[in-house]
Amino acid sequence: MLAGRSRLRLTLLLLPPLGWLTVAYLASMAVLLVSAFWSVNDFTGEVSRVYTLANFQAVFSDPLFRTVTVRTILVALAVTVIDALLAVPVALFMAKIAPPRARVGLVVAVTTPLWANYLVKAYAWRGLLAPSGPLDWLTGGHAVGYGLPATIITLSYLWLPYMILPVFTAFDRVPDSLWEASSDLGAGGGTTLRRIAAPLMFPGIAAGSIFTFSLSLGDYIAVQIVGGKAQLLGNVIYGQLVTANNQPLAAALCYVPLAAVLMYLFALRATGVLEEGS
Repeated sequence: MLAGRSRLRLTLLLLPPLGWLTVAYLASMAVLLVSAFWSVNDFTGEVSRVYTLANFQAVFSDPLFRTVTVRTILVALAVTVIDALLAVPVALFMAKIAPPRARVGLVVAVTTPLWANYLVKAYAWRGLLAPSGPLDWLTGGHAVGYGLPATIITLSYLWLPYMILPVFTAFDRVPDSLWEASSDLGAGGGTTLRRIAAPLMFPGIAAGSIFTFSLSLGDYIAVQIVGGKAQLLGNVIYGQLVTANNQPLAAALCYVPLAAVLMYLFALRATGVLEEGS
């Protein structure tokens, strides 16, 4: 009874801020959608509030936009896969191998980069990946330089903590008795990890992938810093809004990454992993 009352009070306390955030988000998305149906006067450069489908037609018909969309989705998927491959061994060590005292320090070490300034981290990678930078010296002049590989490396670093923490939580929830029982039944470490731990940690990977995928889709600052001439959707939207002064087309382009995120969420939901994680 007391637990039910506490939950009710907590729900009532959270309703105002959650309601405000929901209204503000939905209202901004509605304004964005409405402005996507406007056009820009070619002579004056002013926005003409006349209904038109030209912006959405350009989004779907222009080969440049299609190429950039495919490139952005592939980069986001690559970042997600790289972060998952890096996060699993790190999270496994933190949750099951490291001593309890060291575990706290490792969690702090993983979360500390989140407190650093985004631009500082991006420009640090620019210095590392520069043609005459440290990596170029260490590899004997074979550094990746600026471009899509540099963008993937930088984004993977930036979003890695968002993948490690959910996977660590998933590993930490696996009872030690399961590992011991698997070992007693003759299973090796690889078999235990593949057949027992993997199904239990997959919801953590799915949760982390939502962050890495969506954040990579919308990023444009790191791409400008280390991407060289490569462009992703965020850069195209920024260019249409600031450089070309075409707010309606930029608004229409904003719905491309939004649609990609929604499709990604629906794909995860179809696998049932989101229900397993809850």
